[in-house]
Amino acid sequence: MLADKVLFLDGEAMVIDKPAGLPVDPPRRGGISLENHLDSLTFGFQRWPMAVHRLDQDTSGCLLLSRNPKAHARLQQAFEANRVEKRYLAVLEGVPGEVEGVIDLPLAKVSTREEGWRMTGSPEGKSARTAWRVLRTDGGRTLVEFRPATGRTHQIRVHALEGVGIPVVGDPVYGRADKGGMLLHAAELIIPRDGKPTIEAIAPIPERFAAAGFGHE
Repeated sequence: MLADKVLFLDGEAMVIDKPAGLPVDPPRRGGISLENHLDSLTFGFQRWPMAVHRLDQDTSGCLLLSRNPKAHARLQQAFEANRVEKRYLAVLEGVPGEVEGVIDLPLAKVSTREEGWRMTGSPEGKSARTAWRVLRTDGGRTLVEFRPATGRTHQIRVHALEGVGIPVVGDPVYGRADKGGMLLHAAELIIPRDGKPTIEAIAPIPERFAAAGFGHE
């Protein structure tokens, strides 16, 4: 039940801890998505909440929903103006040569008939910037904190591969699939609001991280 995964709630907004595997948008081929759970997230309101941004299907963690159209517009504007602070945790398939850095790598969508679409670094792409730092290393893998300053599609996954030089564990597009799932988690979300308290939410580290030996930061 997603109603048990609410991290923040007031009259304007809600942050839930989205489980890995749940798409935000209904899949083209059909199947369960966030939409199927919205009726359980009204909490006394008649309107269903609306997702303000997106997380990849296999990414877990903080997802912001608005509770009315005016709030939705204001919260979207905060994302577009890069006023939102986001912190992600990821386990990488190796050990970086450095312990921290900033990746400034524009991203563009490329597509082929054989492999479908993906994002890649390109001078013609949209600007994308991510700060990162190593938290700890264990068994040849590394827990890394990522703080994206922009919100491009697959930004952290591509910046891990092309910027740090190592893919996220379990990434089926930019690395290799793993039965334990993709180890990428939206751990924290902070959204300032004019005249109202800041929205702040922290999503606990999920079980699949603990199963891989990274149950704490």
